[in-house]
Amino acid sequence: MATLFFVASKLFWLVARPESWIVLLLVLGIWSLHRDRVAAAGKVIVSALFLVLLIGLVPVGQLLMRPLEMRFPAVPDISAPTGIIILGGGEDARMSAATGLPELNAAAERLVLGLALAQAFPDAQLIFTGGSGSLVDQRISGADGAQTLFARLKVADSRIMLEPEARNTAENATRTYELVEDATRGPWVLVTSAFHMPRSVGSFCAAGWRDMIPYPVDYRAADIGGLSWSFAENLDLLNIAIKEWIGLVVYSLTGRTPALVPRSC
Repeated sequence: MATLFFVASKLFWLVARPESWIVLLLVLGIWSLHRDRVAAAGKVIVSALFLVLLIGLVPVGQLLMRPLEMRFPAVPDISAPTGIIILGGGEDARMSAATGLPELNAAAERLVLGLALAQAFPDAQLIFTGGSGSLVDQRISGADGAQTLFARLKVADSRIMLEPEARNTAENATRTYELVEDATRGPWVLVTSAFHMPRSVGSFCAAGWRDMIPYPVDYRAADIGGLSWSFAENLDLLNIAIKEWIGLVVYSLTGRTPALVPRSC
């Protein structure tokens, strides 16, 4: 069932992402022209142009992201944590495998600030959870990329626990739960991007974790800009925001989170 859910989510997102709708509208417009339906073609092409202008000019993605990012405090009160759990997504595991070097991406704060916490609390267990999100190639996991970084920074192996199989947030929670001795014996500091934190907290609560301290990083909508042409950046943020909201709805409906926008266990 977990594999079916993973595959279905990947296939659904291929169609649901905004640029797919733009392409589909353009294809429909060309098809209408081919069928000599000029008026219909014009309406469809204008609709596609409207979407391009809306995405390029208005920071819709940031507006959708902001309520998710503001769900938890940016600087939580942390004292003597049992463990620090870093969710995968900040590493570029495939590039790291190609170069042999630690390679990070736009969500690098997950690892950078997660490791800063580990340095601040040397008695806490450091846990990284992340497999491969690829639908066709599962050979390289996020944990492989994280391990390369940990080795370069000389983090003691005895502190590190790697979970390399999780393909999504729900599996991050359940598979890591199976690794630790007692997930109810916290506090556990959960480190992930701010927009992803509500779904992450909900997933860990649903999996049986208790005493979670959300530590949101990698803010994208803390400072929402005005109207300006930035199609590529705005499209990227819109994709992230829509995917996260869809994820919250689906996780809520399927019992993978206890609420639409979870707050705590």
